[in-house]
Amino acid sequence: MQFQIDQLHFAAPSLFLWLGVLLVLAIGFFSWTAFRRATRPVRTGLLELLRFLIAALVLVLLLQPEYHRVLDPTQEPEVVILADSSGSMATVDTAEDPEDSRSKIVARSAVAQKILESEFYLPLLEDGKTTVNIETFGTASSETEEDSAAVQTGTNLGEALSGLLENRPNLRSVVLLSDGDWNEGNPPVTAAQKYRLRDIPIFSVPLGSEIRLPDLELVSVSAPTYGIVGENVQIPFTVRSSLDRDLRTIIRLRDSEGREVTKELTIPARSTVYESVLYRLQEEGSSTLTLTLPPANGELLPDNNSRSFTLSGKPEDIRVLVIETLPRWEYRFIRNALSRDPGVKVDCLLLHPKLGVGDGPNYISEFPEETEKLQKYDVVFLGDIGIGDDQLTLEQAELLKGLVENLASGLVFIPGSQGNWQSLLDSPLGDLMPVLLDDKQPSGHAEGTASPLELTSEGRSSLLTMLADSEDQNPQVWSSLPGFFWHAPVVRAKSGTEVLAVHSNRRNDYGRIPLLVTNRVGSGKVLFLGHDSAWRWRRGVEDLYHYRFWGQVARWMSYQRNIATDQRIRLYFSPERPKPGDRVTVVANVFDANGAPVREGPIPLELTEPSGKTTRIELEAAEENNQWGTFSARFKVTQAGEWALNAFLPDEEGSSPQLTTTLLAQDELLEKVGQPAKLDVLDEIATISRGKVTRGGDLSQLLRELQLLPTPTPQVIPFRLWAHPVAAILLVILLGLFWTGRKLNGTF
Repeated sequence: MQFQIDQLHFAAPSLFLWLGVLLVLAIGFFSWTAFRRATRPVRTGLLELLRFLIAALVLVLLLQPEYHRVLDPTQEPEVVILADSSGSMATVDTAEDPEDSRSKIVARSAVAQKILESEFYLPLLEDGKTTVNIETFGTASSETEEDSAAVQTGTNLGEALSGLLENRPNLRSVVLLSDGDWNEGNPPVTAAQKYRLRDIPIFSVPLGSEIRLPDLELVSVSAPTYGIVGENVQIPFTVRSSLDRDLRTIIRLRDSEGREVTKELTIPARSTVYESVLYRLQEEGSSTLTLTLPPANGELLPDNNSRSFTLSGKPEDIRVLVIETLPRWEYRFIRNALSRDPGVKVDCLLLHPKLGVGDGPNYISEFPEETEKLQKYDVVFLGDIGIGDDQLTLEQAELLKGLVENLASGLVFIPGSQGNWQSLLDSPLGDLMPVLLDDKQPSGHAEGTASPLELTSEGRSSLLTMLADSEDQNPQVWSSLPGFFWHAPVVRAKSGTEVLAVHSNRRNDYGRIPLLVTNRVGSGKVLFLGHDSAWRWRRGVEDLYHYRFWGQVARWMSYQRNIATDQRIRLYFSPERPKPGDRVTVVANVFDANGAPVREGPIPLELTEPSGKTTRIELEAAEENNQWGTFSARFKVTQAGEWALNAFLPDEEGSSPQLTTTLLAQDELLEKVGQPAKLDVLDEIATISRGKVTRGGDLSQLLRELQLLPTPTPQVIPFRLWAHPVAAILLVILLGLFWTGRKLNGTF
């Protein structure tokens, strides 16, 4: 490119130019007349000359004067053929010859290669006035692969288009061979808008089918990080079907020892199914499990029917505190259930209103006021107890709230007919209550006949309410359980909570009355059971369902804080199984040798990526006071695989780590084979940039469109004098001088 400065131009119409000249001459005539009649000719002459210059400058600026810089093209215009080479182009869903209905179906990349090999663009080169270049995008660079083979690469279509504008000064048009799939960067339409401003059209050649191939895909597996040896672990998964028929199949979960768990599935046509399978851990340590769907008849992509993941088995050591006033039946059998559970250590605090503090095995004589004593409890049960004399104090309620929010402990509310729960609503624990209660009915509602709980859709699949050996049998087990004769005056569940079971017979203005509700509060969990007759589930089956339910409650509520634990450091993170690109929040609870919280940090944390690269971050105190010794930090997961986390105590970074754990990042491919082509994206790109879409492989029509493109015209870049800040500043200065001169001329 070369440029030249042309003469001065006025953007206003020529008629305005002549009117402006006449007006300036008129102002000059009146200024001359004023000068001749003045008694002070020198001063007046200078002022009138200044007035004339100001008027002339205003009129000139109103005529919009500007200089033009003209860019003359000296090189040939360039047409770039941009071919997509991303992973989605391997999808086999495109006819090799679009004009032949019996043509062989091949991969999208094969059709793109065939178009390039046809050299349809050769006529553009014959006249010597156009150059054609071929570029690809969507392929990982070799440097990236050497640095980190686990780093996932996606398709950044917007960046590929924008890069051509920046690096190709003679760009005249772009031919885009793609399926329209993109998963990184800004939307491609943003780049198309830039093309429109530069008057560079994009001609899209869509590749692929908008109809998804017949396929069953195991989209994701959301397994927990660990499970308790001898207990069931619930493993949720998602299956997506693009088959045109309903399918009955069996999904299989196999561990490294060859043990297998199966589950029957019914997958509707063209739908997504969210299910889960139960797996019982047999031994400690880490094991690899594989979830597999058998290929269906007519399925073209069986490679995405299986996913492997790692699950660790741990021995359990759960500490539970049960606080109650009267030793009602519910309290008695909860205490028995937890005391006889080999994985649970239970302490009871019985604050009897008449007999005083309870005593005996597994009893404590007072509420653990010190943080170092309270922090050891994973779950706290609050029975029919409130705030008042011989019960809890406001300070103790504040401690329980902090235990849940900061140390990821669980809190279980089991109100009773005494109505002591009413005083909890005005305490710090009131915010943790997952339901709204009617304070006009402190004694609750009595039932004349037994009413059972009825599971909601969430409750049918929740591990918390899994009393049967399979999900199919679970609703029948709950419907057979003995009912209750009293329930708490629940109005409705609070927003954001999860209702697992409702009253089977009673309703109010908000629908079924929720009686089993859970919620997450801070780092911990809260559960509300709105009746006190779970002990009646022992009828005819003894401890089978009653012990299982409360054991599952204790394990579910203590899961988060036991992901990685040591005597001095407890570490947990969210999400547990991140994907590359996710930001992980790491929270640490740190204690000294006596169990008291460490309040001053930072806490060094060493991260080792799957590639072997090691970085260090610092966990900062969650708040200024930091009463609970809570520290947190965030980092970004860039690779799939196993991340090693080494936590150090404060001022001991040079020594061996106090706690070592692993974080498994799920390998979720950004580039998926078998997905439908996004032809609407290509249509939008072409429309915005004033290009066209070539369908069906009509390359001759595409060639004609390229040949009809106008030759580049010189580009005129105006330099607007009338809008320049210097012009405005000069005008203000002249007006100020004129106004000051007038004042001086009239005074002296």
